[in-house]
Amino acid sequence: MVELTHYIDPNHLWGAVALGVLFLLFGLVLTRLLRRAIHALIDHDPKEHLDRMTLSFISNLATFVMWIVLALVFCHAVPALNKLTTSLLAGVSIVSVVIGFAAQSTLGNLVSGISLVIYKPFRRGDRLQLTTPTGLETGIVEDLSLGYTVLRTFDNRRIVLSNGTIANQIMINLSSVDLRVMMTPTISIGYNSDIAKARAIILELAHAHDDVLEVVGCPVVNLGASSVDLSLRAWCADAPSAKAVEFDLLEQIKTRFDEAGIEIPYAYQNVIVSGAISEQKRASEGDNDEA
Repeated sequence: MVELTHYIDPNHLWGAVALGVLFLLFGLVLTRLLRRAIHALIDHDPKEHLDRMTLSFISNLATFVMWIVLALVFCHAVPALNKLTTSLLAGVSIVSVVIGFAAQSTLGNLVSGISLVIYKPFRRGDRLQLTTPTGLETGIVEDLSLGYTVLRTFDNRRIVLSNGTIANQIMINLSSVDLRVMMTPTISIGYNSDIAKARAIILELAHAHDDVLEVVGCPVVNLGASSVDLSLRAWCADAPSAKAVEFDLLEQIKTRFDEAGIEIPYAYQNVIVSGAISEQKRASEGDNDEA
C-alpha cells in the first residue's frame, strides 16, 4: 500500500499524472452510471410522463458540473496546481472581468436553457414555427443541449439555434392539446368573374377532400388592384395534413376554374416599341397619299 501511494504522490510529476488518470477514470465511470440511470428511468416510463428533453438537459448539466468539481478537487490535491491556483486568485478581479466578457454568451445560453427547461414553452417532439435568417421555418424539436436547441425540418434539415436566441423570440407552437389547424389559403379571381360561382367551386372541393374535418366558409377578404381575393377557412387534423390539403386544393381549384371559365388574374405588361410604331405610321400615311 505504501508503494502504491508512492506512485500516486501528487508532489511528484508522475504521481500527479497518475492521480489525474485516476480522476479521469472516476469521472468516466460516474458519467456512464449517470447515463445508465437516465436510460433506466426512461425505460420505466413508457407513457412518457417525464419529459425526455428535460431529462437529457439535466443529464448534460449534471455531467458538466461533475467534471468541474473533479477538476477543482484535482487542482486542490496537487500542490503545484494548488499554488498556481492561489497565485491566480490574487488577481481574481481582473481575471473575473476577462472571463466574464469571454463567457458572457455561453453563460447566457446556459441560463436560457435552464429557463426553457423550467418554464417548458415546448417539449421534445413539438412542432415550432419561428423566424430564422433563411425566413419562416417550421421544425420539430429534436434536442436541447446546454447551449443550443436543434429543430428538424420536414425535409430533414437541422436548424441549430442558441438557447438565448430561441428564448428571446416569438415562437408559434403548432403542437398543443388540440392539434387541429385551420388552413386559410387565399384564392384570387378577376373582377369580371362570378364570385358566387367561384365560391361554390371552392367549397365543393373542400367538402369533398378526405382530410378536411370541417369547412367554415369562404368570404371575400380583399378587393385588390386587379383581383377579388377569397379566403377558404377549413379545419384539418394537424399542421402537416393542413399544408398537404392546401396544396391539393390549389391544384384542383385551378383545374376547375379553367373548366368553368373563371379567370385567375396574373401580372402582364404591354410593351410598345415607339420606333416601330412611327415607321408603321409613316408607311400608312404614304399609302393614303398614293390613294
